[in-house]
Amino acid sequence: MGKYNFDKIIDRHGTSSLKYDFQKERRGREDLLPLWVADMDFALPEEILEDIHKRVDHGIFGYTDPKDDYFDALKGWYKRRQNLDIAKESVTVTPGIVYAIAVAVRAYTKEGDTVIIQEPVYYPFRETIELNKRKAVNNQLVYNKDKNKYEIDFQDFEKKIIDNNVKLFLLCSPHNPVGRVWTKEELTRLTDICIKHDVIIFADEIHSDFIYEGYEHTPLLSLGEEVVKRAVMGVSPSKTFNIAGLQVANVIIPNEELRRKFRFQNDAAGYSQGSLLGMTALISCYNKGEQWFDELKEYLSGNIDYIRNFLKENLPEVTLIEPEGTYLIWLDFSAVTEDYKQLKKVIVDDAKLWLDPGIIFGRETALFERINVACPRAILELAMNRILAAVKQN
Repeated sequence: MGKYNFDKIIDRHGTSSLKYDFQKERRGREDLLPLWVADMDFALPEEILEDIHKRVDHGIFGYTDPKDDYFDALKGWYKRRQNLDIAKESVTVTPGIVYAIAVAVRAYTKEGDTVIIQEPVYYPFRETIELNKRKAVNNQLVYNKDKNKYEIDFQDFEKKIIDNNVKLFLLCSPHNPVGRVWTKEELTRLTDICIKHDVIIFADEIHSDFIYEGYEHTPLLSLGEEVVKRAVMGVSPSKTFNIAGLQVANVIIPNEELRRKFRFQNDAAGYSQGSLLGMTALISCYNKGEQWFDELKEYLSGNIDYIRNFLKENLPEVTLIEPEGTYLIWLDFSAVTEDYKQLKKVIVDDAKLWLDPGIIFGRETALFERINVACPRAILELAMNRILAAVKQN
């Protein structure tokens, strides 16, 4: 029995929660159980809340920059958790990773240039490229049904880079939504191709703390000097500790020239001082949150076990793509229906669930659904039983 209670259900309605409070505006109805957007239904532990309360009680919230205690907390966490050394001068504070991707797109490409992604992938990747008047080219991940996992088509990756004169690669590591934790060998093959063709790599590693037993995350910046020369790595405590609303992330760029270009575009966007409470929370989370997070990860692993067993016993026609990392699971409904509009009816109208439909991650995954399992088990049980009833009645 752990110290922390993750079974407690906390009502988030009426808190301006994106997850709970905007159903009518986004879905045109208010009767759905939400397991979509990637935030968690767990409160921070008291030891962290005390530090935030202390800062609030000071009563003054002026412009704030990070000091050594901020960088020490950041460096300590990544050294302990991923054996990665982070130099203070390589860090740029931003409000979030999607913002950082947009800055990187503007920093390392010009209008009309091509950026490569690997769909099905977190949909802001494509949006950020196209909204900035760049072109997105897709190196489609290959779903290996026999192995129940997604794999990289390296030949297509290189061909797309050559054919489209690609300047920038947006890497999702671990991958959202397919749950892959890329091996060192896979990352080495990708980065070798990028080195060969002089492609800059932005690695979104926001989910890198959520790695399950039997797998190991390899940070982009651990892959050697030639990779580091063209590497930009985005990290944040916002997923790990559920503090996305506090707006804090870090972009780590050892290469001075790449860092200069990034900071120029960051300045051009008008961003300077960061979130005071975000920085406060980062220090406290990284210094005091280790036990809470380890227990959380164990609880999430139990949630995944529950879904795996539930599907095996009750809904074998729905396939769980075995998650290696993240708290987002990827379900294949192609044996239930071949019509994504029918799948939408099953999930939304019949099961009354708000999930992330596979089509928003790429056209080829319209018969998949992404489910956020970072919630109390009772909520997950309710959701899975709704899916069961909805599938059986269709």
